Amino acid sequence: MYEYKVVELREKLIGGKMSGGKLEKVLNDNARQGWQLKAITSVDVKGRLGPGGVEGLFVTFERAV
Repeated sequence: MYEYKVVELREKLIGGKMSGGKLEKVLNDNARQGWQLKAITSVDVKGRLGPGGVEGLFVTFERAV
């Protein structure tokens, strides 16, 4: 049996590129807790200010329970 975890990443509230360093930190932090990368999906994430969204990532992890 497996469990899954989805982490939403975005660099800034309004636009901006995703930094490789931020993604690397998320991957390594979760790997230390036993999570294995399952998928990375590019998405439009709803912004906190105003209508529309910003580019972001859903990072999906899996681990055995």
